[in-house]
Amino acid sequence: MKTPCLSIFLCWITFAVVAVEYPLGPDSQPQPGVPKGMVLKFTLDHSKIFPGTVHTYWVYVPAEYTPDRPACVYVGQDGIGFNAPTVFDNLIFKKEMPVTVGVFITPGVVPAGDTNTALTRYNRSYEYDGLGDHYARFLLQEVLPLVEHLTLPDGRAVHLSTNGNDRAIGGASSGAICAFTAAWDRPDAFTRVFSAIGTYVDLRGGSRYPTLIRKYEPKPLRVFLQDGTNDNNKYGGDWWMANQTMERALTFAGYEVNHVWGEDTHSGRHGTAIFPDAMRWLWQDWPQPVKGLPTKNDTLAAILLPGENWQVAGAGYRFTEGPAANATGEVFFNDIPQSKTYRVGLDGKVTEFLADSKHGNGQTFGPEGRLYANANATRQVLAYDTNGTATVIAEGIDGNDLVAAHNGNLYVTEPPAGTNIAPSNVWLIRPTGEKVLVDRGIKYANGVTLSPDQSLLYVDDYRSHWVYSFVIKEDGTLTDKQRYYWLHEPDTEDDAGADGMRTDREGRLYVATRLGIQVCDQAGRVQCILPTPNGRVANLVFGGEKFDTLFATCGDKVYQRKLKVTGANGWDRPNKPAPPKL
Repeated sequence: MKTPCLSIFLCWITFAVVAVEYPLGPDSQPQPGVPKGMVLKFTLDHSKIFPGTVHTYWVYVPAEYTPDRPACVYVGQDGIGFNAPTVFDNLIFKKEMPVTVGVFITPGVVPAGDTNTALTRYNRSYEYDGLGDHYARFLLQEVLPLVEHLTLPDGRAVHLSTNGNDRAIGGASSGAICAFTAAWDRPDAFTRVFSAIGTYVDLRGGSRYPTLIRKYEPKPLRVFLQDGTNDNNKYGGDWWMANQTMERALTFAGYEVNHVWGEDTHSGRHGTAIFPDAMRWLWQDWPQPVKGLPTKNDTLAAILLPGENWQVAGAGYRFTEGPAANATGEVFFNDIPQSKTYRVGLDGKVTEFLADSKHGNGQTFGPEGRLYANANATRQVLAYDTNGTATVIAEGIDGNDLVAAHNGNLYVTEPPAGTNIAPSNVWLIRPTGEKVLVDRGIKYANGVTLSPDQSLLYVDDYRSHWVYSFVIKEDGTLTDKQRYYWLHEPDTEDDAGADGMRTDREGRLYVATRLGIQVCDQAGRVQCILPTPNGRVANLVFGGEKFDTLFATCGDKVYQRKLKVTGANGWDRPNKPAPPKL
C-alpha cells in the first residue's frame, strides 16, 4: 500500500512543477493613458568583430524621449524579451525609471551558401557563453554607434548617454551571462545587469565567475538575478546551484545584488513576470552612481586603503617598464621604445634621468645605491650611479627583468628572442662580476623577485600561468625548483602573461598579468586581483617615502596607489614574514 501512495505523491510533485504559473502584472501590459514608444527593426551584416554574421536588432524609443538630452540605454540579448517595450512605457511614464532607449539584438548567424547542402553557423554560444570583451566591443564599437546615427521617422535624432551609470544590460540563459560579461569587462560602459536563468555553468568557462568575483577588487556594478529550483541540470552544470553561487559570491565581494528565486524550469516565464520590479530596483536612486558595500575578501581589506584609488603618476609615453625604487623611495622607470629613463620624485614630479637608456628594460637598485638595468640595445647589464654614469656589469645577456639581493647578487631573466621557443635563461651575476647560468628550461622567464627573507627566488613564465619558486643556496645558485604560484589567465588568451613581480614585507607576491595585478599568499594561491584603470600592466614596484605606494607601468601611463602594506626591497635587510595560513 505504501508504494502507490508514493507514486501518487510523486505524480503530484510533477504536476505541481508543471503547473507553476507566473502571471504578468499591470506593468507588463499596456495601460490606458500611457503613451507608447516606437520600435524599429534593423539588420547588421557587416561586423568586423564577428565576421560573416548577420544580426537582427530592434530599437525602442520611448515617447518621452527628446534629442536635447542623451537617453539612458538598456541592451537586451536574444532580441525583444520580457515584454520590455511595454514595461518601459509604463515605468518611464510613472517616472520609476529614466527615459531609456532599448536596443534588443539577436545572436549572430553565418548563413550557409546553400541551405539545402550546408548548415548555417549559429554564433549564440560563441558570442554569449564565453568570457572576454569581444561581445562588449561588438556593442560599443559596432551596434550602439549605428543607433547613435539613427534619425527617427518623426525627424528626431537619437542620442545615447556614454556614461556606464546610465546603461543597463540584460538577458536570459546564455543571454544573461553575456550581459554580465559585458558589464564585468566594461563597467565603464554598463553598470546595471538583469540576469534571468543565467548560464553560469561550464559551457565556455562561465563557472569561473564566482571565484573571479570573490578575488577582484569590486567593480561598480548592480546585479539582479532570477532563477528557479527546476532549472537545467545537465552536462555543463547545475543552473540553479550556479545562480545561487553567483549571488553568494557577489554578496561576499560587496556588490549591490538582488535576487528572486522561484520554482520554474529553464523558462522565461518567471523572469518576464518580475522584470518590472527588477528594472525599478536596478534604476533606483538614478542618477546617483552605483555604490558597493565593503568586501569580505580579507586580503583586499588588508592591503587597500578605503578611498585611495589609482592616480596617474606619468603619461604620454610609448611603453613603460622597469620600475625600481631607490633607498629614498624615488621611482625610476623606462620608456623602452624612446630609450629614456625617468625619475618620479617624492614630490610627484617626473624628470628625465637618462636621455639614452640603450633601450633599457627591467631595473633594480642594489644595496650600494646603484641602478642596475638591462640594456637591450647592447645586450648588457649596466649599473648607473646617481649622476647617470654607466658601468658595464655583464655582457652578452639580453635581459628582461632583474633583482638585486642584499648581499649584492643579481638575478637576471633572459627569455628567448622574438618568437623563438627555445628555453629561457636565468643568470646569477655575483658582486665579482662572475656570470653563472642558474636555470634553463622555463618557456619564457620574465619577472623575477625575492621573498622578503631572501631565501627564495621567484621567476614567472610569461607563456603559462605559473610562477616558479627556487631555494637560494649559500653560493647564490638555485635548487628545489617548483611550479609554485598558480595564476588566473583570461579566457581570450592561453596564458596569464605574467610579467613584473614584487613582494611586500608580509610575504605576499604581486604579479603583473593580463588580468591585472594578481596578489598571492606565500602558499602560492591568488587571493585578490587589482585591475588597473587602462587594463594594462607590465611591471610594478613599491615606492614613496614609506614604500607603501604601488607604482605600476601600464603601457603609455604609470599609475600609483597608496596601500596599507609596505614593499620588501631586495637591497634592504631581509625580514622573515609570518607563515601563511594553510
